[in-house]
Amino acid sequence: FVAAASYRGPGNNDTRSNKALPILLWWSGSLFPHFPGDTERIDCPRGSCLVTRSRRAARHRRTKALIFYGTDFRAYEAPLPRLPHQTWALFHEESPMNNYVLSHLPGIQLFNYTATFRRESDYPLTLQWLPGAGYLRGPAVPLAEKDAWRQKGYAPVLYLQSHCDVPSDRDRYVRELMKYIQVDSYGKCLHNRELPSERLRDTSTATTEDSEFMTFVARYKFHLALENAICDDYMTEKLWRPMHLGAVPVYRGSPAVRDWMPNNLSIILIDDFDSPRELANYLDFLDKNGEEYLKYLEYKNVGGIKNQFLLESLEKREWGVNDMTLPNYLNGFECFICDRENTRIKEEQEHKKSRGKILAPRPRIAQFKHMGCPMPTPGFGSVEDLSEGDSWKEMWLQDYWQSLDQGEALTAMIHRNESHQGRFWDYMHEIFLKRTRQH
Repeated sequence: FVAAASYRGPGNNDTRSNKALPILLWWSGSLFPHFPGDTERIDCPRGSCLVTRSRRAARHRRTKALIFYGTDFRAYEAPLPRLPHQTWALFHEESPMNNYVLSHLPGIQLFNYTATFRRESDYPLTLQWLPGAGYLRGPAVPLAEKDAWRQKGYAPVLYLQSHCDVPSDRDRYVRELMKYIQVDSYGKCLHNRELPSERLRDTSTATTEDSEFMTFVARYKFHLALENAICDDYMTEKLWRPMHLGAVPVYRGSPAVRDWMPNNLSIILIDDFDSPRELANYLDFLDKNGEEYLKYLEYKNVGGIKNQFLLESLEKREWGVNDMTLPNYLNGFECFICDRENTRIKEEQEHKKSRGKILAPRPRIAQFKHMGCPMPTPGFGSVEDLSEGDSWKEMWLQDYWQSLDQGEALTAMIHRNESHQGRFWDYMHEIFLKRTRQH
């Protein structure tokens, strides 16, 4: 393994040669944060490691940890047999919908270390979409100007969504809301209005912080911000970007979102209202009462961010967003694992030396709250109300429960030291039969 130059870590006094270092293997090679090489020495606070994306290292006795990317992790492709001297680490900052295996206990317990959007994970990525407190303080378009856009025919509420058919079933809710209040919907989902320029119609514009796009969004008083899946602490740019621009988010997503808000009045929570009609009435009231509306933007004033938990979390996080003074979260997480593995090696050596007087280190196992997410529910109404052929019900409920079976099947294979991937589907079949017999 030859090392090339890139982010090395903060440095330490580890004098071991590369040949003596523990190896961390990025099983999901596409995430390997060292370019352009395949292998790199990293110097972390407690010791150094070699990191590689070369799968040739998978069976190496010095390879101590495998790092998986949640979106790419497939239970039926897991590297088996699982070696007893190796830990598995999970990096998953994306939506729970990308892999529901990780939302069930058997799935998340396959891992020893986690970096997920949940604050309870080992290396939390919760505020990954928030560069810093200053981002929230960005100025809002003056109310008089927003009212002028209203006079020109703009709706009070903006919906901009091109990813339809998602677990949160957001379009079903918005469709109902549209019966009671005007909503300008520019994306592919519930499309009812054309964007004013060619540049804005280019989908790549919407994914960047393009100035023309940002100016356009900022004209609106309210921005429907519905995450594609519901899970504690899963909050994306859908929430933070409208706050940055001063378009009040009408939000559905993380049930714990209030914990992270700059003050007590900065977003409108859909779930605080008994029905879309009730929400529409409230938005209409704020649209007509400027003084009440502006209370939702007070966090932008000097000293307006009152939430100490938010400010401390931004201050304390070990990685940065567009901040060259801190590692990005990939480099940060691999150093986190490198330090844990070097500690584990020392503890194992002490255990051996003491001939069992000092206990062997206990393996860390991820807990349900490191990622666990609830079963998807309809965006409006209940499952019982949905027709038999409803595509959302057939797609997402099935995906959620099948993912539980997949986690159980892989766990069973690991416990029985199975290594033939073809057996995975036999295990899936057995679990399915057992479940149907129980019902």
